[in-house]
Amino acid sequence: MENIKSYVLQHKDRFINELIELLKIPSVSADAAYSQDVIKTSEAVKISLEKAGCDFVEICDTPGYPIVYGEKIIDPTLPTVLVYGHYDVQPADPMELWASPPFEPVIKKTDIHPEGAIFARGACDDKGQMYMHVKALEYMIQSNTLPCNVKFMIEGEEEVGSKSLSWFVERNQEKLKNDVILISDTGMISNQQPSITTGLRGLSYVEVEVTGPNRDLHSGLYGGAVANPINVLAKMIASLHDEDNHITIPGFYDNVQELSLEERAEMAKAPFNLENYKKALDLNDVYGEKGYVTNERNAIRPTLDVNGIWGGYTGEGAKTVIASKAFAKISMRLVPNQDWEQITELFTKHFISIAPAGVTVKVKPHHGGQGYVTPTDSIGYKAANMAYTETFGVPAIPVRSGGSIPIVALFEKELKSKTILMGFGLDSDAIHSPNEHFGIFNYLKGIETIPLFYKYFVELSK
Repeated sequence: MENIKSYVLQHKDRFINELIELLKIPSVSADAAYSQDVIKTSEAVKISLEKAGCDFVEICDTPGYPIVYGEKIIDPTLPTVLVYGHYDVQPADPMELWASPPFEPVIKKTDIHPEGAIFARGACDDKGQMYMHVKALEYMIQSNTLPCNVKFMIEGEEEVGSKSLSWFVERNQEKLKNDVILISDTGMISNQQPSITTGLRGLSYVEVEVTGPNRDLHSGLYGGAVANPINVLAKMIASLHDEDNHITIPGFYDNVQELSLEERAEMAKAPFNLENYKKALDLNDVYGEKGYVTNERNAIRPTLDVNGIWGGYTGEGAKTVIASKAFAKISMRLVPNQDWEQITELFTKHFISIAPAGVTVKVKPHHGGQGYVTPTDSIGYKAANMAYTETFGVPAIPVRSGGSIPIVALFEKELKSKTILMGFGLDSDAIHSPNEHFGIFNYLKGIETIPLFYKYFVELSK
């Protein structure tokens, strides 16, 4: 333990500077304008794995962006840990809301991070958390304490639905064979109270298009006489929830897994202050499905949210038109047992059925994935808990996350492996938002904790 601490302290500045250099590359997978930067980032990840001590590293072509694969096999008879992460990042928009340029990383102190945090797109999601594993490997190689085999699979399409990952996994099952999968793409409760994510929600993401007249029309000459696609779309979206914020799509809740009162009581043990939650978001009250508290609404209940909506004239000044088309992007977070493809079909059928005469509707599915629950009695979970307990001084609390990592269910299906989600980010780190950041404490604590997972996993596997 002290050896890890001293190594991290000795190399602290280098670890931070290496991450900053990685964050400078705008690897935005959703925008083709950044395609060369995404490729450049994959090459940087390859170099970092080689320097850390992997014996074999390659950039693997896929139908989309490449996957970086690396391995350090010390003894085929020993357990193997497969580390998954991603090197692509979300778009930085809206740019004007960033306090500093998103791809010019800066370190600033905050109330939550008095020792400083790195502000940049991808700092927490997922370059910072992925890079912790690279540096943890470096420590284990340099200190000759790597107790088992390790493989890395770092992809470049997570932020656009991991389109090529299933293609890669299906074709490389022997290469990816492992005893446990380790991912740091989640968070923890606080810097004083670690937690292990045991559940993830699934996702169905669609885009809808409502079309009325064959062109934009003068709102004075035609207003009141033809259907306005923007008005219609707004009404259709509003109808997707009832007065209790219950989703109205027929069949939507048919397979929802209801937690017992005992399970809900266990969830309630996680520290949570509603007033602080509202204050952090500048809200005067919370909002959501009747019958559930905030920590249940955003973790164990399905949701439907509009992520973007547009149509007509949105420029400066006035332009009196009835738009020909209106659009929206809609995401549905799903709980275990809800099949994302089935939910997409239910949404499509319902949304088209509620359209009034005078408009036509198209629904375009984008991507999705299944939810996931990992057992707390597995060797991997116990090893992670022991590692957190040693570095933080308190045991980790199992929590369910509202986020989605669709590939976790894919891994279990294709590789027959359980996944352990060891996140070190915080809810306040603004991932997917302007001013994303990752605490220096969290970054270094991750590097310190991860080698202990390997140690305890091997010990418990004997």
